[in-house]
Amino acid sequence: MSAQGHTWSQQVKKEDEEEDPLDQLISRSGCAASHYAVQECMAQHQDWRQCQPQVQAFRDCMSEQQARRWEELQRRKEQSSTHR
Repeated sequence: MSAQGHTWSQQVKKEDEEEDPLDQLISRSGCAASHYAVQECMAQHQDWRQCQPQVQAFRDCMSEQQARRWEELQRRKEQSSTHR
């Protein structure tokens, strides 16, 4: 038998361990730290009104990311139209 025989199951993610698509999106955005700050604040205070600074920071981060993404898409669109 090979030494690898039993370890393969450790490499397979279980269904409940898969990362949530929303978490993946937030991670790719670069705004995960501010998102986690909102989650921590909500867990501590259980009142979104007390977490407005964290919510605003997350909102600002996501808005900046969305603007960067939109600009990138516009550049690609312009480049593809000029190469035709």
